[in-house]
This record gives sequence, structure tokens and C-alpha cells, in this order.
Amino acid sequence: MKTKKTSLYQLHHNNSAKFVEFAGYQMPIQYSDGIVEEHKFTRSHAGIFDVSHMGQLFIYGSDDLIEDLEKIFPLDLKNLEMNHSKYSFLMNDEAGIYDDLIITKIEKGFMIILNAACKDNDFKIISELLNDKYKMELDKERSLIALQGPKSSEILNYIINGVNDLNFMSGSWFKFLEKKVYVTRSGYTGEDGFEVSIINELAEKFTTELIDRGAKLIGLGARDTLRLEAGLCLYGHELDRGKTPVEANLKWAISKERISQGNFIGSRIITKQLSDGVNKIRVGIKPEGKVIAREKTKIFNQSDIYIGEITSGTFGPSVNGPVAMGYVENDFSKKNTKVFLEVRGKKHPANICGLPFYKKSYVKGANK
Repeated sequence: MKTKKTSLYQLHHNNSAKFVEFAGYQMPIQYSDGIVEEHKFTRSHAGIFDVSHMGQLFIYGSDDLIEDLEKIFPLDLKNLEMNHSKYSFLMNDEAGIYDDLIITKIEKGFMIILNAACKDNDFKIISELLNDKYKMELDKERSLIALQGPKSSEILNYIINGVNDLNFMSGSWFKFLEKKVYVTRSGYTGEDGFEVSIINELAEKFTTELIDRGAKLIGLGARDTLRLEAGLCLYGHELDRGKTPVEANLKWAISKERISQGNFIGSRIITKQLSDGVNKIRVGIKPEGKVIAREKTKIFNQSDIYIGEITSGTFGPSVNGPVAMGYVENDFSKKNTKVFLEVRGKKHPANICGLPFYKKSYVKGANK
């Protein structure tokens, strides 16, 4: 199958991007400054992330749509305000996660941002669950560009006036060169930032204006180190069909009212796990030395018994040391529990710690 390219491919190429194939797309992993410098620039200034490979799903319908979507997602969509967003999951009957996603209420329906590797399967699953009752469109005519970092509001507001009035996890339609763009104040870095849905034809012009205002293009490499420092999950690592939201330590994302009703896909397992507890749970892990424990690294307790596995690990430039997340048996999940990580045949000491490693600095709003 031919590898796809986003609308910004040529711009990435012109800026000396190093490409990798990711979810069927040619995507920039880094530029000439390198991952660490790109990471630091995002934390101190503003980074531009091309996330156009992700799915932008629009679902339009009547009043029944909310009721039908609530049977799928564990969210209180009835009380979700217009242009506000919530983090959620698409699950199977066993509460295994098909995908994690962001749902935004828009006029006459909902916009759902899906992970790139999952979007086609998600579309199929949701279509079947809704019995093809509603207009559903996985929009390929729009790019998705994220601007993240402390200077992002100032830079973006200069180009699209009014965006700095948005609260965290809220959005609205704006204009860029007389075309409609949808902007949400959200992101995946632990920084204040925005995600901009814009027609493909204007994506390069818009991104060039961001660069002209002082923002820099940032690759997938720094996107991963930024999200890991912020304690944010990556589908295919922390989340998959073999893990539930409760095991992933994401029960905060499930509406308490919906749990009491228990009428969504996977609710039986979720309710049981919330009352009985789980055997394994996602935790933060801080190695004591400089060793970096990558995905699949085995975790042992002090008695040399296997208790879990790392799902993501890297060097955290903002905390100046190695950081990791993984799943351990619940008995060993308390903060400051000493564990050992097996890297290249040798066991290295580490400690279970709280998340995030790096404190988030989102703009708080009434909806937080």
C-alpha cells in the first residue's frame, strides 16, 4: 500500500525533516535541531505539530443522536455544552479500549478526533453501532495542526483573532483568509495550546504564518517525549484492547452519572472493576540512575518476582532524567514502591511515582 502524505509534507521536506512511516503516513520524526531541542522549544515557546494523519470524524443527526452515542461512550453528552470537548474511549463489551478520543459538541452534531492507526476501524465500529442512522463523515479534506507551548496563544491570536478567549477543552469556528477553521484549546504536550482544523489547501499558508510569528515545526519524536513527561497515554502503548480505562488509571474520564446508569458498552466490566478493584494498573516509574527503560522492559519487585511491564520510556528533557510508564500488579502500585527494571539483562532500581512527571500548565476554564 502506498504511503500517504499530509498537506504539509513539502513544508516538512523544505525544513529538513527526517521522515518515518507512521500509521501509513510519511511523518516528520524530527528536524535539524533534534528531538531534545524541539522538546525544550515547545516548553519555552511554541511548537507546531502536524497531526493531520489523525481522523476528524463528523457525525450529524437528530435529538436521538445523543442518546445513541451515550450507549457507546461513557460520557454525559446530554449536559455537554456547545463547543466543549471531553476525553473518552471507544470500548468493546469487555471494556477493552479500541481507541481513546476527543469528542466535541458542535452545531447539529459532534466532532470526534480519532487516532491515526485506529480511525478506519473506529469509523466502521461506530457506523455499525449507530446502524447507519446518521450522516457520518471521516473528513479527508481537512488538515489538523496543533500549536503547543506558552507562546501559542499570543502567536495564534495574532493570526486568528479571538482564540485567546477560549478556555481549556473548548472551541469555536473562526475565519482564516475568509475560510472557516475550527479551533479547540487542547493538546497533547502538557502545555497550553490549540488544535486547528483547516482545509488542506490553506494548511501550508497557515503553518507558514505561524513560523513567521516565531513558532517552530516539531516532529513526532518530541511529541512523544512531551506527552510522556505529561503522563499522557499513547494508544498502542498504554492503551489497547487488552486494557480497560480503570486499569489505565483513567476512571476520571468516565462520567459518574453514566456509571450509576450503567447503560454503555463495557459498563458491566467498568462497574465491577470500580467496586472490586483491578489486578494491574498504570503507574509512573522513575529509574534511579540514567538507564532508559523502553517499551516491553520487565518490572520486578524486591523479591525478584515479575510484576509488570513498561509501556513507554524515554529521557525527559524537562525533568533532566529518564521517565517511564507501565503496568504493575496493584499491590505494588503505591508511590515510592521500589522496583527493578531489567534492561539488557541487568536489573536497575526504580521507584513507582505519581504522574505527571512534568506539571501541566493548561489554561483553566469553567469546564475543567
